[in-house]
Amino acid sequence: MKFLLIGMGPGIGMSLARRFGAAGFEIIMVARDPVKLRQFEADLAAGGIRATGFAADIADEAAYPALLQQLASGHPDLDILHYNASAFHPAMPSAIELPVFMKDWRVNVVGALLAAQAFLPAMKQRGWGTFFFTGGGSALKAPPELSALSIGKAGMRNLALGLAQECAPLNIQVATVTVCGMVQPGTKHDPDLIAAEFWRLYQLPPEKWEREVML
Repeated sequence: MKFLLIGMGPGIGMSLARRFGAAGFEIIMVARDPVKLRQFEADLAAGGIRATGFAADIADEAAYPALLQQLASGHPDLDILHYNASAFHPAMPSAIELPVFMKDWRVNVVGALLAAQAFLPAMKQRGWGTFFFTGGGSALKAPPELSALSIGKAGMRNLALGLAQECAPLNIQVATVTVCGMVQPGTKHDPDLIAAEFWRLYQLPPEKWEREVML
């Protein structure tokens, strides 16, 4: 079993890797920093979890799509693709610079779309698979100081919900967990609790699939 995590980090990403890795999944990780990826590999290996990292900047219009094609070709049997990446540059709508907004948009929305497009053909051909997305409450509340992030999360939420409708007849699960608060250990937004919610979704039979969960 294989779990591809795009947007690996020490919070939700590591909790997801540990939760699904403990269930026997091989973890494939994508993040920008190769040094951090090597540390994630070592930390997971210490827990008996097989993990491999691939460094790429999702905003890179050439390198990221190339990596997706490499991974899609190498793992046509991928069980779960989880898009966990997000970009954060605080600014009011009237003040954010277009290059910054466009880079954030590529990470928050375009990267997710490209990932789904890369892996959907194989899932469609074999008749099963799962796409998960980590959403954010800013998609619903649109705080002005987080304009690029909130617009991006709203776009990703719509992508996930639309993809869910497209994929349900194909026996391909699509779900997003919208995290309505700061991710912090020991709170209701503890990364381990978020990972547990994705695990719960994965366990659901097709007739009970949920497209979105609010936490």
